[in-house]
Amino acid sequence: MLSHDRVWAAIDALAERYSLSASGLAKRAGLDSTAFNKSKRLSSDGRPRWPSTESLAKIIEATGASLEEFTVLVEGRGSPAAPQSRMAVPLLGFAQAGAGGFFDDAGYPSGQGWDLVELPARAAETSYALKVQGDSMLPLYRNGDVLIVEPGAPTRKGDRVVVKTAAGEVMAKVLERQTAKSIVLVSLNPAHPDRDIPMRDVEWVARIVWASQ
Repeated sequence: MLSHDRVWAAIDALAERYSLSASGLAKRAGLDSTAFNKSKRLSSDGRPRWPSTESLAKIIEATGASLEEFTVLVEGRGSPAAPQSRMAVPLLGFAQAGAGGFFDDAGYPSGQGWDLVELPARAAETSYALKVQGDSMLPLYRNGDVLIVEPGAPTRKGDRVVVKTAAGEVMAKVLERQTAKSIVLVSLNPAHPDRDIPMRDVEWVARIVWASQ
């Protein structure tokens, strides 16, 4: 039976599985950092407070977990810290990604100069990693975080994406709209402007599918 305690335990287990605290999981999902605090799980009169279906959907999407994986945790059939196989993917810093020679025309890794990083094997064979450098992506991503990027993955409104322009600029934004003529991107950091870029000036767009924090 679905219970209040099991749902909250599954949220904690999902956070642990992806090396996050409960507040870190909330932040990654775009929620208030206190949304999953222990104090938020009961109302002031002691009645159980349930997480919303919207917040559950957001944490599943933010971690890249499947609904089945979360259901297993709710039912207590899986170990929260079950060991995961790991795979090595190419790694490059954001500051270097704008230089020529690191990507082919479709946005896949190519050439020399890539490092390797081991990550949980939920990345596709064509995925690669970009390391965040600086504070331009706060509060969502911090300096040193590693973003797993999957070129060729379908994108839709609200996805976090990496875009490279013909001028060599590489940026991580939220996809607001993409047409044959332009792409509209919302900045992760409110201190930086949103962008409306003609598609003729875009080399490639790739979806961020996972982040280590």
